[in-house]
Amino acid sequence: MCIHIFAFRWKPGVSEEQKEHVISEIRKLQGRIPGLLETFVGKNFSPRGQGYELGGVMKFTDRAALDAYGPHPVHQQLVSWLMPLIEPLEVDFAV
Repeated sequence: MCIHIFAFRWKPGVSEEQKEHVISEIRKLQGRIPGLLETFVGKNFSPRGQGYELGGVMKFTDRAALDAYGPHPVHQQLVSWLMPLIEPLEVDFAV
């Protein structure tokens, strides 16, 4: 099993509606990406968040499923409009 952790800092001018839309669309990836077992995403409330306002965790069946997630068309559709809104941080590891 592999874990994918992400955190986003929002670029200037991103509205609250856009932020909520991002959360909703990330949740909608569940069931549309092969090997994606679980998805958790929400607003960061940690005082140690260093400006990262959104965080999430995804659980994949294995490394192959995680590797296939990046180029998957459903993920790429999300990334196409999401990347201009964020400064992302990602961590991946096997468990």
